[in-house]
Amino acid sequence: MNLTIASLMHREVYTAAPDDTLQSVEAKLVSNGLSWVPVVDGGNVLGVISSTDLLRHHAGGMLTPKVSAWQLCTYKPVTVRPDATLREVARLMIESNIHHVVVMDGNDIKGVVSALDFVQTFVD
Repeated sequence: MNLTIASLMHREVYTAAPDDTLQSVEAKLVSNGLSWVPVVDGGNVLGVISSTDLLRHHAGGMLTPKVSAWQLCTYKPVTVRPDATLREVARLMIESNIHHVVVMDGNDIKGVVSALDFVQTFVD
């Protein structure tokens, strides 16, 4: 079975802008039931912010009103093409020790995938 990542990805992609406040990023995560979002500047994916990033930030006791998404995001996220196989993407995620990938076709975001999406395939 050589399914592509396009069969697993979420096509509705919520993003954060680099200057979005952490409060607005948190609100976006909560209101949309998300665990992460790509940080996008124009058409460029700069990084990702996960709920774990936000928890670490808050646990450090840092004040959030003046912190922007670009200051907290993990830069240079791993991206894959829509035709990458599930096996290729899973291997890449394991080797890179990451939980999220952005699916790109050229400079266009086509979808997002998390490790949880892979787990859900076994339940469905």
